[in-house]
Amino acid sequence: MHMGQSIDIKQLQYWDAKIRDKVEEFGLSTVAQEFELCDHEQMLSYMAYHGMPSHYPHWSYGKSFERLKTLYDHGAAGLPYEMVINADPCLAYLMRKNSPCLQILTIAHVYGHNDFFMNNFTFRATQPDQVASRFKARADRVRDYVEDPSIGLARVEAVLDAAHALSLQCSRNLAVRKRDRGEQLQQAIAAARPPADPFHRIHKPPDYDEPDLDRQPLEPEEDILLFIRDHNPRLSAWEKDLLTIVHEEALYFIPQMQTKIMNEGWASYWHWEIMNALALPQDLHLEFLVRHNQVVRPIPGDINPYHLGFRIWRHIREKAGESGGGRSAKGDRGIMFEVRESDRDTSFLRRFLTKDLVRELGLFQYAPKDGQLVATRVADDEGWREIKETLIRAVGTGGVPVIQVVDADHEQRGGLLLRHDHDGRDLHLGYAEKTLGYLYRLWGRRVVLETVVEGEACLLKSDDGGFATESDT
Repeated sequence: MHMGQSIDIKQLQYWDAKIRDKVEEFGLSTVAQEFELCDHEQMLSYMAYHGMPSHYPHWSYGKSFERLKTLYDHGAAGLPYEMVINADPCLAYLMRKNSPCLQILTIAHVYGHNDFFMNNFTFRATQPDQVASRFKARADRVRDYVEDPSIGLARVEAVLDAAHALSLQCSRNLAVRKRDRGEQLQQAIAAARPPADPFHRIHKPPDYDEPDLDRQPLEPEEDILLFIRDHNPRLSAWEKDLLTIVHEEALYFIPQMQTKIMNEGWASYWHWEIMNALALPQDLHLEFLVRHNQVVRPIPGDINPYHLGFRIWRHIREKAGESGGGRSAKGDRGIMFEVRESDRDTSFLRRFLTKDLVRELGLFQYAPKDGQLVATRVADDEGWREIKETLIRAVGTGGVPVIQVVDADHEQRGGLLLRHDHDGRDLHLGYAEKTLGYLYRLWGRRVVLETVVEGEACLLKSDDGGFATESDT
């Protein structure tokens, strides 16, 4: 079989069985794996709908499909070799036109993703055995609202538009349990209680303030869609349900965003190990080397998660081998399995992106100057740490600002008060205007956001009069 030849189902089943044997031999832990062959239009559709076979309708998905198709038709963009869905059973789409070698490589790659999804801690809350049924149930509910004469498409899409803009304004660490209001009340009372008086005199210190136990929220709230759902009495039941649907689907995708480098690097590492262990015919092995290098090559001016992740996983393996093996029955791969389970991209990079790796990978930091991009940090003894920290802040959900609701009825500022957790990066005011407009649409009253712009405290406001900014000094 050579590049350009097709591969039949029996051959795919043969190689799948061979790969599963290696998966078991290497100690990967997976759920049942299903594959679906598709053509380029089907793959474009799955990409537009984020890979889910059942998804609620919205105009943005059609727009995404047309954009992807136009780029593909004009040769401006290609298609992925595969797409893998975090579910049980795990589902992967394979491009029908891929060469035999590429199909085999892709199947091996998919099993790496399967293992990662089922074992990394960030995915534990996704309940993979219920993913497909839940997506379908949500899609059915949205279609019911669209077809309801009293609601209709326009009203549904208006709510979805606003909810999509705010969907990532939620808790980023799904492993942390949120305290309920009863626990928050106890904490507020305990924090405000005056210290014990050693002389047993009953008095109230002059700086003691009674906690406002009726305030909403008692402590800053990151799950903005859920807060609006629970505290805006003007919303109807179907509008609240739409906010719930968008929030729940965001929680499904956040772990994938937070582990992109680890996940793609892990799958690339294991397709490398498996393919080299399969004793492929020479022509397939040579093509595999070409394909693998295409996948994990660096991209000038950008970060290729396959490249960065693969190099770091190999570095972990090599260091474990030099130190005499890992800390489990899996030998010098033991530490890899531990890291795969316990980390996400931020901690992964912080722990394992060393100065030597930063130099070997040729990483540097750049910024626009006089109409051109100019390197501002290189991987010398001082600069490599800043390069590393800049990368850590940008990966996963790091590019999404942290916004919290702090007061739902702020007397001085009016309406809904939010606070931006400013980390040195200012908000893009154009995006802020659009997002606050959507927030105002859902809340129905004035919204105010505290932030910092060019080093100065600032208030961003949205109400009937539109968007405005003013100093908060």
